[in-house]
Amino acid sequence: MKIVFATNNANKIHEIQNMLPESIEIIGLESIGCYEEIPETADTIEGNAIMKANYITEKYGYDCFADDTGLEVEALSGEPGVYSARYAGEQKSAEDNMDKLLVNLENSANRNAQFKTVITLNLKGKQYLFTGIAKGEITLEKKGNQGFGYDPIFRPEGYQETFAQLSLETKNTISHRGKATKELIAFLDQNPQ
Repeated sequence: MKIVFATNNANKIHEIQNMLPESIEIIGLESIGCYEEIPETADTIEGNAIMKANYITEKYGYDCFADDTGLEVEALSGEPGVYSARYAGEQKSAEDNMDKLLVNLENSANRNAQFKTVITLNLKGKQYLFTGIAKGEITLEKKGNQGFGYDPIFRPEGYQETFAQLSLETKNTISHRGKATKELIAFLDQNPQ
């Protein structure tokens, strides 16, 4: 089974392809000739995932899945949330985003946070949503060089290391994206095409 993953993020494609059985092959947007920026203007993580999946299905005619992820920080009333990728500006710099978040939390003892991923699957004219949450806390400084995004400052519950210090295999078993992807895989296994 081949299915389009509505992203140009090579890190995401690699991370999810590693979790899928060999019977499911992910095709990125380049493979279907989609080079434009897909709109992400919803005010929720769910809304953006739905918007991206619908864009590919409606414009290109493919069954596909799309995800959106946000980091929600308790002391900042859920920020950066849906704006996680462009928290420090439209340049979408992970370093700038982490720096801004660390500055905003400088005087806060509450470092509780969670990553939330929502995957929207458009398949045979129906739509399905899968959600994964990873709870943890924001560290005082960046640690590790694995992963991407906010991984160097997010320490998941039950671990001393940040996501950026963990192996991809370990991260995939506990991460928000890993949990949502497991739900997606279970669904596809139960509903073979």
